[in-house]
Amino acid sequence: MNERAVALKEWASAIGALENGRQIILMRKGGIAEGTRHFQLQRNAFYLYPTYEHQRRELVKEQDRHRIDDSLEHWHPDNTTVQLRTYAEAVEDIEVHDQGTLDLLREYHMWTDDFAAERLKWKRKDPLHILLLRIYKLKQPVEIEIRPEYLGCRSWISMDARPVTSEMTPVLDAREFEAQVREIKSTLNA
Repeated sequence: MNERAVALKEWASAIGALENGRQIILMRKGGIAEGTRHFQLQRNAFYLYPTYEHQRRELVKEQDRHRIDDSLEHWHPDNTTVQLRTYAEAVEDIEVHDQGTLDLLREYHMWTDDFAAERLKWKRKDPLHILLLRIYKLKQPVEIEIRPEYLGCRSWISMDARPVTSEMTPVLDAREFEAQVREIKSTLNA
C-alpha cells in the first residue's frame, strides 16, 4: 500500500518567507473545517500547500507586504492545479498561551502584532502552536490537481502525491538553522 503524502495549508506569502529564510516559524490554531477541536501535527515532515484567498496586506508587516503581491503572481482563481515547491520538517511545536510570550516572537515572523494577537485569541481555550520548521526547496516541484477536498479552512490535506524522499535542498544550512532555533528558544525562556 502506498503511503499518501500530507501537506499543511498555509498562505503562499508565508511559504515565500520560509523559502527565502525570512522566518522559520508558522503559527497554527487549526482550521474551521477541522475534525478535531484544536491543531495537531499529523506528521513531522510534510509538503507546504500554498493558499491565496485569505491573504491580506494589512495583516502583514509593512516590510513584508510585497510577499503577498509576489505570491499572487502564481495564482488565478481559475487554476486547476497547484505547485508544491516546499517541504518542511517540524523540529519543535511550542504551545503559546499568553500575549506576553507571543510578543517575544514578533521579530521572528512577518505578521502584524494585531494579527498574531487575533490568532492567539481565536479558540481562546486552545494554545497557539508555534512550529519551528526546517524548510527544503524541492528541486522538482510537484504539480497536483486542486480537488474539492483540499478546499476550505482546514490545516491538513492528504494527497495522492508520494512523500518526498530526496532531491531537495535546505533553505538554511544546518548551523544557521540551529542558531535560529536556539535564539527563538532562548528568547522564549528569558
